[in-house]
Amino acid sequence: MTTSRRRALRLVTAPLALGALLLGVAPAQADGAGAGPGQGGPATADIVTTTKLQGRVAALTFDDGPNPHDTPRLLEVLEEHDVKAVFCLWGDVVRQNPDLVRQIVEAGHTLCNHTMHHEDLSGWSPEAVRADLEATSALIHEIVPGAPIPYFRAPYGAWGRSPQVAADLGMQPLGWTVTIEDWETQDADVLAERLETRVRANPGAVVLLHDGPVMDRSGTVEAVARVIPELEAEGWRFHKPDRRG
Repeated sequence: MTTSRRRALRLVTAPLALGALLLGVAPAQADGAGAGPGQGGPATADIVTTTKLQGRVAALTFDDGPNPHDTPRLLEVLEEHDVKAVFCLWGDVVRQNPDLVRQIVEAGHTLCNHTMHHEDLSGWSPEAVRADLEATSALIHEIVPGAPIPYFRAPYGAWGRSPQVAADLGMQPLGWTVTIEDWETQDADVLAERLETRVRANPGAVVLLHDGPVMDRSGTVEAVARVIPELEAEGWRFHKPDRRG
């Protein structure tokens, strides 16, 4: 079935949520996790790196998952503090962990296409990029039909021609402002210090974290568990990234 025919069918079965998907807009939510002032609109080829909201705001994003060893605990931490995040899903890992993808969606988090095989896209043709992104989204939708996928993130930040392709498919290219280099260490003390310090220094930032199975991610999860309540006590809130570039 072609992409256009799949979209037409989904529009019939779930008009509200999928109308938002076709427009490239994640539906607003009453809990503040949806599009806010200065956000929303159709996808563009600009790579977003902030929430574009004022004050003590940050967006948490997690790449390369889901991971059966660490993602369940991460979901518990986020639920405990009523924080919504963006999960950038790796297609090969999605295929191995469909129940976790369902849990992510059921918990109200936002999905991001992170390609099928986590390859460097910098030298790919637009046609090859499009085929990969469409295949990844189709796989996700086999598991969670109708779930919006409003963002795309290129592995390694190697964008190449992918931003325009993603925008044409209704997905906003999603970069980041802050990272804690959790691929270098899983020492929770080090990661918590980095996360807390760097978020405070960058109000409005999109934060890059990882929950994928390439390595143990328990340190990342523990750092998030420590830092969220500390930041919330200072008046910080967690929101989606911008949707306009």
